[in-house]
Amino acid sequence: MNFTPMIKQYLEIKQQYPDTILFFRLGDFYEMFFDDARLASRELEIALTGRDGGGSERVPMCGFPYHAADSYIARLLAKRYRVAICEQVEDPALAKGIVRREVTRVITPGTVMEGHLLEEKQNNYLVSIALEGSSYSFAMTDISTGVFMVSAFTGDKGRARLAEELSRLLPAEVLLPLAQAERLSEDLTLTGAVTVSAYLDEAYDRLQALRELENQFGQDCPGNIKSPDFELAIPAAGALLKYLRDTQKRDLSHIRQVSYYHPGRFMLLDASTRRNLELTRSLSDGSRRNTLLAVLDYTVTAMGGRLLRNWIEQPLLEKDEIVPRLDAVDELMQQLFIRSDLKGLLKGIYDLERLAGRISFGTINARDMVSLKKSLDCLPDLKGLLEQCTAALLQETGYSIDIMKDLRELLDSAITDNPPLSLRDGGIIKIGFNTEVDRLRLVKQEGKSMLARLEEQERSRTGIRSLKVGFNKVFGYYIEVTKSNLEQVPEDYHRKQTLANAERFITPELKEYEDLVLGAEDRLVQLEYQIFSEIRNQFTGAIQRIQATAAAVAIADALFSLAEAAAVGRFVRPGINGDGQLFIKDGRHPVLEQVLNEKFVPNDTVMDNQKNRLVLITGPNMAGKSTYMRQVALIIMMAQSGSFVPAASAQIPLVDRIFTRVGAADDLATGQSTFMVEMNECRAIVLGATQRSLIIMDEVGRGTSTYDGISIARALVEYIHTRIGAKTLFSTHYHELTNLDQVAGIVNYNVAVKEDGENIIFLRKVVAGKSDRSYGIHVARLAGLPEEIVRRATEVLRGLETGGGAIDAAACKESYREEAAIMLNEREHAVLQKLGSLNVLSMTPLEALNQLYHLQQGIKTDLQ
Repeated sequence: MNFTPMIKQYLEIKQQYPDTILFFRLGDFYEMFFDDARLASRELEIALTGRDGGGSERVPMCGFPYHAADSYIARLLAKRYRVAICEQVEDPALAKGIVRREVTRVITPGTVMEGHLLEEKQNNYLVSIALEGSSYSFAMTDISTGVFMVSAFTGDKGRARLAEELSRLLPAEVLLPLAQAERLSEDLTLTGAVTVSAYLDEAYDRLQALRELENQFGQDCPGNIKSPDFELAIPAAGALLKYLRDTQKRDLSHIRQVSYYHPGRFMLLDASTRRNLELTRSLSDGSRRNTLLAVLDYTVTAMGGRLLRNWIEQPLLEKDEIVPRLDAVDELMQQLFIRSDLKGLLKGIYDLERLAGRISFGTINARDMVSLKKSLDCLPDLKGLLEQCTAALLQETGYSIDIMKDLRELLDSAITDNPPLSLRDGGIIKIGFNTEVDRLRLVKQEGKSMLARLEEQERSRTGIRSLKVGFNKVFGYYIEVTKSNLEQVPEDYHRKQTLANAERFITPELKEYEDLVLGAEDRLVQLEYQIFSEIRNQFTGAIQRIQATAAAVAIADALFSLAEAAAVGRFVRPGINGDGQLFIKDGRHPVLEQVLNEKFVPNDTVMDNQKNRLVLITGPNMAGKSTYMRQVALIIMMAQSGSFVPAASAQIPLVDRIFTRVGAADDLATGQSTFMVEMNECRAIVLGATQRSLIIMDEVGRGTSTYDGISIARALVEYIHTRIGAKTLFSTHYHELTNLDQVAGIVNYNVAVKEDGENIIFLRKVVAGKSDRSYGIHVARLAGLPEEIVRRATEVLRGLETGGGAIDAAACKESYREEAAIMLNEREHAVLQKLGSLNVLSMTPLEALNQLYHLQQGIKTDLQ
């Protein structure tokens, strides 16, 4: 096909990036062609047009102005597309032939740098995984903040542990070796919102991966990582770095440190538990509304918000790490004035982590620099405030803050307070910072004054009072004269442009002024950009200092947030013990107590490793069994995250894992029934729990027949109690299980209710002992089930309770006839009312017959 040179250039570049949508820069627009144009037109809802490309048919095309690109990129990333940005890399005025173009960056869901395209208080993780034998090599980064961490998952439980970590991170993108992509996607169930990117197998080669790590972190990188498993992480880590270089095509200087982390350092939580406890995502809509995070998040900075989220998702296991957090929260909660001052200072600090990332990428603008300066202005007072505190963690955080006086003074002297958004518009550098900038500004200002004087001079010389001096980007400066005054134009006026009602001219003197002013403006803009770039380069060398201070600010903010939440929620400091004693006095559900319109009823919890290890909880539906069990789990998690807890007092044992089996639904994607999902969750619990774990099981066995359900539930209780020994809260409607309280360590509790005639009142109080009734029919009545069904259910229940067994079909039909007769009596009054309201004298015979027919049909329906 004999395409034009520009289309040929497009096709050559597109061939290198076949799995992306190519944004091809043409002047002030990004254009897409061929299949990309058809796809983008559909997904972005923009017009599909065409242009002559040299072939027999017009080339499909669509596009938009370059300054609107961010919104379109965001929409494509949300649909899991990849976008390649192809820019003009030479000045069109200087180009010989077609303008040279190159892809300057490939943007994928996991490589977004722009702050306005990201959730402010949530990390945007890109994860790399490779299977090496029976072990999983693992690396993850948030390129917007510079975090880069590696790990390895080994042994029989390696895949399960990796799946749990992925459920915590919720990565935007997962990178896999091309040869393993299909298998790993299935093994790890990588579906839903995550983008899976298959990458070069050779990038995962151990030697090549090691070179990538050494190039980024130095030759001694492997030796600096104090973990024997680091070797296993090398393939995934090296491939991740190469992928970043291939897609971002620029310096990654803000990624300065690699660290190995052990997920086992933190409380392990599987996807089911995170979902059921609604830690950071609501079950109803996936948002943070009505979650534990929403209750605890009073953070002021984006960095603090991200760190608090990580603390909630990774409760600690060591008392020595938990207590310093509690000490800090305790001091801030007690010291209202310190807490208030801390909040005020934090409010002035912008997202230092992501600003550092933009410095590294070279995408930081002058307004970002002003945000950085304002942040640095707050640091001296923040550092002083924290260092004066008594809690060790607050003091250490203060000591870690670098006030960066040198950088603050540089920004204060160099960057104007209100610079434009674009670096190519000038107006960036402060007066007095650079003498040449000051001189050019003066020339520019004087030139404009001279032009004003010239306009007045020409009006006097020509006698044309409507004469004016103007400017546009195409023709430059001009003298405009209306056509009615053209006879008065002097001979030294040279025509430049003709309009409908006027002519535009240039004179030698105006041309001289034009060269002076425009030359000064161009040189000024170029010089300001050059100076800004030099300042930006100075900050590139300070990225590590900025990141270290950002980490300290995030800690201070997260601690402030926990203290504020404790004060607002009337939380108390929990005791942390290692002897297995769980004691909660008047515990409350941290989320529900804030959203309920009624007063929340608190409950006690007493568990240990001996007499009260497994608690069987009975009581009606809607009484609060599930709420109570979740409440206990959340209080433990809050305590081990370093938070105060909603209770009158609490002693919390160190728990290594929390498992929940609460509710279930069919998994249509994998073809699993509700009961199969339930059994899979039970399997995960019995294989993963230890004596230090907390298990919550809600009505296990209800997805099958009664006897099967009772048998499975009892077997689970016995196995957990005798073989695992974990603290367990087990709610059930199988009252046959309550006789297990004869086994030492198993106790019965129930949720109290009060009967009021045919109705019940939920007291929401968990008390010792077992319930002998489920009150299911009472709950059905509360739910508004038709009274006919409720009465019939009551009759059937009586028959079953007296040993009558199943009721035959004839008896069932007769029962409904009797019930209908009762209902008929109730309807008699309504029928008589209807008859009494009819105006028979005004009705035709046919209308009267129709009314009688409808009344008769209603009665017949009740008797059927």
